[in-house]
Amino acid sequence: QLVESGGGLVQAGGSLRLSCAASGIIVRDSGMAWYRQEPGKQRELVAYISSGGSTNYADSVKGRFTISRDNTKNTVYLQMNSLKPEDTGVYYCAARTTVVPTPDYWGQGTQVTVSS
Repeated sequence: QLVESGGGLVQAGGSLRLSCAASGIIVRDSGMAWYRQEPGKQRELVAYISSGGSTNYADSVKGRFTISRDNTKNTVYLQMNSLKPEDTGVYYCAARTTVVPTPDYWGQGTQVTVSS
């Protein structure tokens, strides 16, 4: 199970930190990701951290967002700085626990709204 928290309403230029608490999944052994879905659009990958610790980011968030994990808390984070209105959407935490290159576990999502 993945449970996200930390979403909310923030002004452009502000920051938020999303958290994803995992149970039944060991985050250090899984590929963990944050996806974003805007109204009327497909869900897109925002950030990914592999079991080995390497990270990847969508071009639109590079230099502004940072994905990390705390193995002792079995939690993944997404630090979002310099937020823009186009960052608005529902953010989902996802876990890939098998060799299949798509997530097999999803959280319920948390809304992030950035006002201009």
